[in-house]
Amino acid sequence: MQDANEQKTQTNQDRRSGWFSRFLATVEWLGNLLPHPITLFALLAMSIVIISGILGYFDVSVVDPRPIDAKGRAPDGMIQVVSLFNAQGLQRIVTHLVTNFTGFAPLGTVLVALLGVSVAEHSGLLSTAMRAMVMNASKRMVTVVIVLAGILSNTASELGYVVLIPLAAMIFHSLGRHPLAGLAAAFAGVSGGYSANLLLGTVDPLLSGITEAAAHMIDQDYVVGPEVNWYFMFISTFLIAGLGALVTEKIVEPRLGKYDPSEASIELGKQEMSAPNAQEKKALRWAGVSFVLLCAVLALTIVPENGILRHPETGAVAGSPFLKGIVAFIFVTFAIPGFVYGKIAGTMKNDKDVINAMSKSMGAMGLYITLVFFAAQFVAFFNWTNLGTVLAVKGAELIQTIGLDGPGVFIFFILMCGMVNLSLGSASAQWAVTAPIFVPMLMLVGFAPEVIQAAYRIGDSVTNVISPMMSYFGLILAIAAQYKKDLGMGTLIATMLPYSLVFMVGWTVLFYLWVFILGMPVGPGADTYYPG
Repeated sequence: MQDANEQKTQTNQDRRSGWFSRFLATVEWLGNLLPHPITLFALLAMSIVIISGILGYFDVSVVDPRPIDAKGRAPDGMIQVVSLFNAQGLQRIVTHLVTNFTGFAPLGTVLVALLGVSVAEHSGLLSTAMRAMVMNASKRMVTVVIVLAGILSNTASELGYVVLIPLAAMIFHSLGRHPLAGLAAAFAGVSGGYSANLLLGTVDPLLSGITEAAAHMIDQDYVVGPEVNWYFMFISTFLIAGLGALVTEKIVEPRLGKYDPSEASIELGKQEMSAPNAQEKKALRWAGVSFVLLCAVLALTIVPENGILRHPETGAVAGSPFLKGIVAFIFVTFAIPGFVYGKIAGTMKNDKDVINAMSKSMGAMGLYITLVFFAAQFVAFFNWTNLGTVLAVKGAELIQTIGLDGPGVFIFFILMCGMVNLSLGSASAQWAVTAPIFVPMLMLVGFAPEVIQAAYRIGDSVTNVISPMMSYFGLILAIAAQYKKDLGMGTLIATMLPYSLVFMVGWTVLFYLWVFILGMPVGPGADTYYPG
């Protein structure tokens, strides 16, 4: 009888394993079908040329839904697909190839912000701050702090993956807890909470630039600044930190059970991760002082009613030079404390060290710059042909026909973004493809681009931790295999799946509560509804 029960249990386990393995195999297969994102954008750009030629030949058009704008410009009545598959189209492509690239909004803003972040990163400021935060946490708070540190690490791109995730596994192991639970908690914060943060980072100008370009299909004067999601991302930080800690301690850690060191593929006793030394702590304090002083100086320009960085006509913060120049302040508030830290810690001695730090980060951006070149062509071609506007009008009509033109549409939008993210892991690549369709479409339904972007960021973040296509997934798998030598991709995804599901539900609920129930803006000067 016992053998029969054991056999039945094993059969059920095999069935579950088989279903889950097939699911993972399908996701991996779909992802492998996609070419490299750079190749993908090149193919999409060429496809736009061909499709525009076909639709232009058949004179495909829609009624222009745009009202008369603030400058008294009325729509022409019809929006027609413009063909690029002709002599005029070829002339336009070859004469604008360079300006499409150099004028692509996210390019300059991301590079400028990264220059400042690179100083803070290469001086050691960000790494030391992360170690101080995690290693000084009490045993009761260590899980929350690890997830929170993971979220905050997103201001410096790969730092969380390279430094915090291995550190979290070591800390959990030193506390007698399962190291994979620590790894999972950090991974959930770094990757699952990618869009939440207390500070603006390099991803904010990147996404806002793409959103603004997409919004121009409906409103040429619409401006989307890097700060437009800051309020929502700020409050999201605490939600994700709390949910991440809850999932770790109530679901993931009990499921992993007691750790057996014999499962490790390395000698765990040789691992070391030291707390900041006296010199690093001193440097960290002075870097903090410099940061506070910088914030005080900036406050003098924006807090008083006559502040020199307020709007010159209205005196308001919305639309002010301060918000329009937020990227410059990101640069300054990272670069100066970074140098102060480096000078005191001895990692930076003069201007040459600062320049070298910036040069290293710029050198690592070669792939991004190449990606931007092809993405910029795709976005430009999409705008020129009016395909995005035509699709937006047709999509808006469909949404209204089936009765999904209210806030409920964002549930499906967030889910769709999460599903697309499983196969197209890059946030910028995914948004560059989807924004030209969905931003105009949802604007026509009545929602502002800032709110649309905030919803996108939820879907884009929560499935990072279960996507084999995420660029750092292989690195996480390698780190995890140090603690469990036979660990496979399915085990890692199964460990991270509870975070993805809980984050998806909790973050979506917060979105509806914040935006539609409390009526709070997602960022400074951000509207919920598009007034056009």
